Amino acid sequence: MGIRYLWDTNTAIYYLQQQFPIGAEKFIDDILKFEQPLISAITEIELLCWKTVSESDLIILNQFINDCSVIELEQSIKLRTASIRKATRIKLPDAIIAATAMEYDLTLLTRNVSDFSVVAGLELLNPWEIN
Repeated sequence: MGIRYLWDTNTAIYYLQQQFPIGAEKFIDDILKFEQPLISAITEIELLCWKTVSESDLIILNQFINDCSVIELEQSIKLRTASIRKATRIKLPDAIIAATAMEYDLTLLTRNVSDFSVVAGLELLNPWEIN
């Protein structure tokens, strides 16, 4: 299949709210032709905490999560998270998301590149920068 992507929470939210610029929207649509969204257990939790406006928002959110593959917090991810946290000042949820991407050799799709840029070896792609 080639490159696979891990969606950061902000990527999922922008997708659900249809707030991507045209280039990013096309890029995401192209990804979804070949693979389902892949998220960390942390992103799943963060999405479930997201304050939705209506009952229909909640239905859409739950449908999105059900359509995703969720990578659970496995021992190897925990160990890599600890290593990342020892080496950087990155927030724990972001460290877990970064560790998840690295353990599965995934590129992290995020608008918050600066939050993750301190993690050596993490592949990042900001959909907002795609034309």
